Amino acid sequence: MLAVIRIVLLGLFIVVGSTLLLLFCLFRPFHPNNTPFAAHWYGRMHRLLGVKLDIRIAPEVKAEGPYVYIANHQNSYDLFTLARAMPQNAVSIGKKSLKWIPFFGQLYWLAGNLLIDRNNKGRAHGTIEQAATAIRTKGLSILLFPEGTRNYGRGLLPFKTGAFRTAIRAGVDIVPICVSNLHQKIRLNRWDNGTVIIELLKPVRIADFGEDGVRELTAHCHQLMQHHIAKLDQELAQGTVAHG
Repeated sequence: MLAVIRIVLLGLFIVVGSTLLLLFCLFRPFHPNNTPFAAHWYGRMHRLLGVKLDIRIAPEVKAEGPYVYIANHQNSYDLFTLARAMPQNAVSIGKKSLKWIPFFGQLYWLAGNLLIDRNNKGRAHGTIEQAATAIRTKGLSILLFPEGTRNYGRGLLPFKTGAFRTAIRAGVDIVPICVSNLHQKIRLNRWDNGTVIIELLKPVRIADFGEDGVRELTAHCHQLMQHHIAKLDQELAQGTVAHG
């Protein structure tokens, strides 16, 4: 019964909430903080799912920017967990097909996020340049999922290089965002689904890798995030995290 109530309430939220957010975005289309505003609104639904969030931000992240943010992409619940930690003045890059999802897709586009055609490599490379230009000229930060797809409990998948090429092209550092394991953690019929930790690590300096160090930079960030996600999962398993 609890699962049915949650599904109905989430469905109502997506329809009503997205409609209201669409109206809001119509008054300031493609504003740099439309995406964080909408993301934080969606992220507040973590309470409805019975999940507590522990969001941690390295002090170095607040002191500088813009950045290319990279995060592990687990499942559809990212929309109600990771979204709560969306940095200000940031947009994301998603696949073009998202635009056709009723309510959410139109909001995603109007909020100013960048859409790419994954079946067209030429356009994808053009999007890297478009994102780099937005970073340089508008001071925007970009959030990307370097795995390229949801991992659904398979662990951190190999990274594609697009996010790292974007950072090097724009001349900005990379901030890894690590989210503790969500796979089979949220059960809609269970009242309390525990805590999810979201941590923004200190920036990875691209200057340490050089313009020709894309592969090395990609491997370094993958190893760094894989190790840190395991550390967060261990912390939760040992029950040492402060629940709040």
